[in-house]
Amino acid sequence: MDILALGSIIHDIGKVEVPREYLTKTGKLSLEEWEMMKKHVTWGKDWVESIEGFEDTIPLVELHHERFDGGGYPYGLKGYSIPKLARILCIVDSFDAMTTERPYQPTKSFEEAIEELRRCAGTQFDPDLVEPFVEMIQEMYMTKMKVL
Repeated sequence: MDILALGSIIHDIGKVEVPREYLTKTGKLSLEEWEMMKKHVTWGKDWVESIEGFEDTIPLVELHHERFDGGGYPYGLKGYSIPKLARILCIVDSFDAMTTERPYQPTKSFEEAIEELRRCAGTQFDPDLVEPFVEMIQEMYMTKMKVL
């Protein structure tokens, strides 16, 4: 859990190398911009490799955009060849991206984000991990939000 928590905090550290206008662009990135954006995972890995004691977080920083169906980056890893913590972080990071304000997409409700996670289970996300994550979100956040 400690490695996942730390990896979750630093996973996008490589974005410090990406031009700010790419990160804040409201429209679709050009192919050139997208190729540069994808490099944040390897730039982040390079940063983290240079910090003693952070070795265990390298797979989370480098591999959190790999997809269960092999369509991700930077290596196109597939299924269980992606480390489990990176597969978990992929789900958590995607849920966060969907449910927080971003300049490039409208914010989704928790319900809409859960629907998206379920729709992409087996393609983008590990199908064995989506439902436990959804159950945790529903139990820890959605039931508390209804009480308020």
